[in-house]
Parts: sequence; C-alpha cells; structure tokens
Amino acid sequence: MTTMLLNGNHAVAWAARLARPQVVPLYPITPQTPVLELITEFQARGEFDAEVLTPESEHSVLAACIPASLAGSRVFTATASQGLLLMHEVLHYASGARAPIVMANVNRTVASPWAFWPDETDSLSQRDTGWIQYYTESPQESLDTVLQAFRVAEQVLLPVMVSHDAFYVSHSLEPVDVPSQEAVDAYLPAYSPAQRLSTELGSSWGNVVSQEMYARHRRQIEDAMQLALQAAQDADREWAASSGRSWGIVERYRCDGASVVAVAIGSMCGTAREAIDALQDEGVAAGLLKIRLLRPLPVNALRAALAGVPDVVVLDRNHSPGLGGIVAQEVKGALYGLHDAPRVHARLAGVGGVNVSPAAIMQMVREAVGPALEQR
Repeated sequence: MTTMLLNGNHAVAWAARLARPQVVPLYPITPQTPVLELITEFQARGEFDAEVLTPESEHSVLAACIPASLAGSRVFTATASQGLLLMHEVLHYASGARAPIVMANVNRTVASPWAFWPDETDSLSQRDTGWIQYYTESPQESLDTVLQAFRVAEQVLLPVMVSHDAFYVSHSLEPVDVPSQEAVDAYLPAYSPAQRLSTELGSSWGNVVSQEMYARHRRQIEDAMQLALQAAQDADREWAASSGRSWGIVERYRCDGASVVAVAIGSMCGTAREAIDALQDEGVAAGLLKIRLLRPLPVNALRAALAGVPDVVVLDRNHSPGLGGIVAQEVKGALYGLHDAPRVHARLAGVGGVNVSPAAIMQMVREAVGPALEQR
C-alpha cells in the first residue's frame, strides 16, 4: 500500500488501473475529464494494459461497453451530468444484457440552465434503469468502492454506477491509501464468465422475446438486485479484511438514543457529521444515517436504523420537480408501514451546488423539529 495525495477523480482512475479492465471507452465531460486524462497517462507510460476507446459521444461510449462486456471483457467507463443523460437508453440495454460494467459518475447539475456544480439529480434520475448505485463522500471511499463494484457486478451480473459529487470530491485533494496490485489481484480475480458472445460457443444477444419471456427477464433482474444487497456487504467485509477499511451499505453516526436523525448521501455526509457533533454539544440527541447503497435500496437496514426515532430530516442535493427531494421519497417508501416509523421532514439542501454549511444543516434540523426538540 502507498499513500498518495489524490483528488476523487484520480482516486477513481487508480482504482480502474488496479482493477485491470480490458476495455475502457471514455468521453471527456466536466468535471469527469481528469479520470480520462490520468487513465490515458497510465496507458502512455505502459502502466495500463487496456483498450482505451474515445468514441464520438457518451451514447457511443456505453454502446461500446456493452458488447465488450458481453464478449467476456472487464469494462470500465466514467461520465457526468449530460453525458449520463445522453446514455439513458443504453443504460437500460446494459442492465437488460446483464453486462457487469462499472461506471464512475461525477454528480453535476443538468441543463438547463447551464451549470457545472454538484447536484445528484443526474444519477438519481437513472435509478430505474437497472444499475446498482453507490454514492461516496471521499476520494478514499471512491477508490475502494470502484474495486468493490467490480466484485459485486461480476457476481450478480448487473452494471454498477459509483457516483461522487463534483468538486467537493472530484477535485478535492486528500491522502489516499492506494493498495498494491497484488492485494487487488487477490481481492478481484480475473473476470471469466461462463456465458459470453463467442463464435466457439455459438451464442448471440438481442433477439426479440415474447411477453412472458420479457416478464421473466425483469423478475430475474429484480432477483439479481436482491442478491446484490448481500453481495455488496460481502464485498465490503472482504475488502475490510484486506485493507482494514469498511464502509458498509449504510452508516449510523451517533444514532444511539437519537431523537432526530439526519439522512444524506454523498459528500454532504461529511458536513452533516460536523452539524451532528455541534448539535450534540448543545445537548440535542442528534445522529446521522448515511446511505451508501441506493440501488438496491437497503430497506431492512433503513427500517432497523430508524425504527423508534421520532424525527428524521432528509437532506437532498437533488430535485424531482413536482415531488421534491428524491432520497426523501425513497426513505418514506422504505419506512411505510413501520409501526413506530419516524416523522420524515424533507429538505432540499445544496440543489444546484449551493453551499451547505454545518450551521445551515443545524438550522434545517431546528426548523423541521424545533418544537419537538424543545419538548425533549
């Protein structure tokens, strides 16, 4: 292991290098471009033995990923914002093909108006495409999660998206522990699927199916998603045994005995911890629940973590017009029918990249449950 000063995008590029993919289609888009740049530097120096493709658009990037994956290659790509939206129809093709592609997405505002700030609407608007979705809050977590994502994807045969926030993570420099190639090789064996597109096997893909076959196929994707819950926990546990770092699928921070719990994804979790510590110093029994895995949604873990908590304040750096914060709706759905379910207070926090300070989070908590806090 070597400790390096890396930003989040370069940490992702290092994870891609260590995972030994054979095909890497990429297209530059702010603020993902440093991923592509470092990968091409690795290749130019003879340190990255992969076919790096630069098609004419993000749509073509993912269209190149799918056949490469179906032919038996390990495949990595990266994108952001409008690039991810341009991939939309092909995202469905990838999951339907059961292609275990791993894609890093840098969460950025979507147009219009035109902007380049942190906002998670791009990936959250793709949550029904059949991709497993992770959200990370630091360069170290991004590196580790990309490696875990390959384990999960290739076990359950579904594509995985690892998202981190623009600039807060993508361009922030932190010390990152980069594992040795030997450690990663031991953790992530070579991808060798039993079924693949091959003239020797006589296999094919893309035929038209009946209604019954299509319905059965969708049920199989749902079954794979449920298997991914355990696969993600197993991948994290085995990575912890190798590296000493565990991230879980959800994280409870100072939640024991909490009367109010903030819920967040991505980089806002780091800011929220500061707010929780300050609230605790004021005598408020506050905690944080970080959701790392959003698809498949860890419903049982959310219910166990929040059962009996009087109030939950969900902080959303995203927006579904006409509905509000997307994560808040996910949390409400997970808690529906729980006999001691908390009151869920949804707050749009940081939409469009607006800075959210610890003081701002404290104020949101007070405004949401202020009278109840005074009574406690």
